[in-house]
Amino acid sequence: MTSPQFSLDIEAIRSIDAVPVILSMVKHLTGMRFAAVARVTEQNWVACAVDDSIEFGLKPGGELVLESTICHEIRQHRSPVIFGHASTHPVFSRHHTPKTYGLESYISIPIIKANGDFFGTLCAIDSVPANLDEPAIAQTLTLFAQLIAMSLDTQRRLEATKAELKSVNELGRLREQFIAVLGHDLRTPLSAIRMSADLLETKTEDKRSLSLIGAIRNSSTRMGVLIENVLDFARGRLGGGIPIQRKLVDDLERTLRLTFEEVQASNPHANIVHSLDVPKGVYCDSLRISQLLSNLLGNAVTHGSTATPIILTARSENDEIVLSVTNQGPPIAPDLMPLLFEPFSRSEAGQRGEGLGLGLYIAAQIATAHNGTLSVSSTITTGTCFVARFPARFKWL
Repeated sequence: MTSPQFSLDIEAIRSIDAVPVILSMVKHLTGMRFAAVARVTEQNWVACAVDDSIEFGLKPGGELVLESTICHEIRQHRSPVIFGHASTHPVFSRHHTPKTYGLESYISIPIIKANGDFFGTLCAIDSVPANLDEPAIAQTLTLFAQLIAMSLDTQRRLEATKAELKSVNELGRLREQFIAVLGHDLRTPLSAIRMSADLLETKTEDKRSLSLIGAIRNSSTRMGVLIENVLDFARGRLGGGIPIQRKLVDDLERTLRLTFEEVQASNPHANIVHSLDVPKGVYCDSLRISQLLSNLLGNAVTHGSTATPIILTARSENDEIVLSVTNQGPPIAPDLMPLLFEPFSRSEAGQRGEGLGLGLYIAAQIATAHNGTLSVSSTITTGTCFVARFPARFKWL
């Protein structure tokens, strides 16, 4: 039975589509009736591919005693061995290999990989003499051996790349599953915190205690937003995108107004100026659009200047719904712009601030899920402006 080590070598040679053609060409060029690719180590000679017209008896996986061959010598000096008439040759007429196997003609070319490792030989044999004096024969077979070596190197690099990619993909899958489970399991204790805060509020009138309860409620609200962002991120990565449920919505403007009011109530120090003019009959997931707007407004509150208002507009334009949020403050650094809609981009860009850097990523994914876009411009004079666009309705509606 062929050892597992040589099974891999045999499979590697078998997977090179050119090998059968090469062996056929070797026979045609030399006039010899047996050609093979052999794996040659310090202890073994193993046939990996064979084209046999003389019934020599070797098949892939078959072995010869290494010392009975010339290949162990070729492995040492790494030079071709060629003779066309052993019985008249000054050296090989006395060599044991031709006598052992009844050979008259023989050619063997070393197969050496790019890193210098000796793989084996490309060889041909026959029991009758052959005219091998033509230099083009040795040159051509040397090129064939080099082609086999290059193919083996390519296979090795490909297998290494596949293994690395598999490891990276598996690590990413486990990481994202961990995030999803973690986000889900955090909901239960967070709900308990909120319920406890509500209960405590009904049991006390002490101003200091009510202030602490309010702080607990606000913190739990922010934690809830973070958890939802983490879950959306995990759903998007594991499921091929953030899921949405579109339907005809007649009160999208009201939904956007409530979203603005919630953000304003949570950030009383922010000055948000809004202009909302959205038609009825918009085909969308209104809750997801609300989430998109909330993320954009939250980003503007966090990073915008408190000295100037945040400007929110929502309107229809050329059969599209257009939401824009503009804030003043330092412009976004050019090197951060390509990362802005990528998850965790804040940490990658060395930015500090609240959150995980998922808000803009999720907003962009929501826009994409609506067949729309989310873009940004940022200059000193005009400020930072995020613009989300998506079709108001599908054409067939």
